[in-house]
Amino acid sequence: MEHLRTLRPAPGVLAFYDGRVDGYRWAESDNWVDEGALELGIASYAIVDGGEALVYDTSVSVAHAKRIRDELEAMGCRHFTVVLSHWHLDHIAGTEAFADCEVIANERTAKLMSEHRAAIEAGTKSGPPAIDPLILPTRTFSGAETVRVGSTSIELIQADIHSDDATVLWRASDRLLFAGDTMEDTVTYVTEPQKLATHRVELDRLRELDPERILPNHGDPDVIANGGYGPGLIDATQEYIDVMLRLRAEPELERVALEELIADSLGDGSITWFAPYEAVHQENVDIVLGRADPL
Repeated sequence: MEHLRTLRPAPGVLAFYDGRVDGYRWAESDNWVDEGALELGIASYAIVDGGEALVYDTSVSVAHAKRIRDELEAMGCRHFTVVLSHWHLDHIAGTEAFADCEVIANERTAKLMSEHRAAIEAGTKSGPPAIDPLILPTRTFSGAETVRVGSTSIELIQADIHSDDATVLWRASDRLLFAGDTMEDTVTYVTEPQKLATHRVELDRLRELDPERILPNHGDPDVIANGGYGPGLIDATQEYIDVMLRLRAEPELERVALEELIADSLGDGSITWFAPYEAVHQENVDIVLGRADPL
């Protein structure tokens, strides 16, 4: 965890970021921590107000989460609320470090975690390492719910983007959207190819919030540290989804380089280029064309 660093993208917001470091691996053998998270870079967030903190995702291990909690406690935080962005392992792995706190998720996330609990705890869901024990949500919601962190109001919004159990956070006071995995930089990770059209429509719903800045869980640490992404990240995500939706009818797109497919979004600065996403794109293509199974 020597590369876990704390970024401060906005007042009262901390991003605990690990990964995107050449040669850095969590383990020598194949594992989801390196391949799905650290290679691409991953952030968990905390919204802090007074002695309270809302922790948005608990990172890739209990050790990471303990470091996050220790740092927040050193700042004077004594009351913690965890909100899970969705059920994928790199977002829920550290929750044991907050087992004495309220853990909030939407009803779909709680259902998926419960259904897959045995495999997750055995290390057979997405492979090792196991998350044992898996801490389940203590409170659920459906649709939307507002929570308070000190004097700060945060809206939890359920969405069907990337995964059908997504929860994003909306801090209306400064129009800041915490996006989880609904968007990422360089391109979105396709896990539900049959729902790409739905994901595209749901992104329009997030655009209607009129966010000024967007903080994804997977993105460029420099961009995050400097306040996050502009609303163009929504357009960039939809541009890429449009390509995925055209693949079956236009198989020649498979042979077009990723940089060319997303040239407009790269050109206007909505996203940045990070070469490991070429492998993600190839995996997305294989999933959409039915040559590989999604997560």
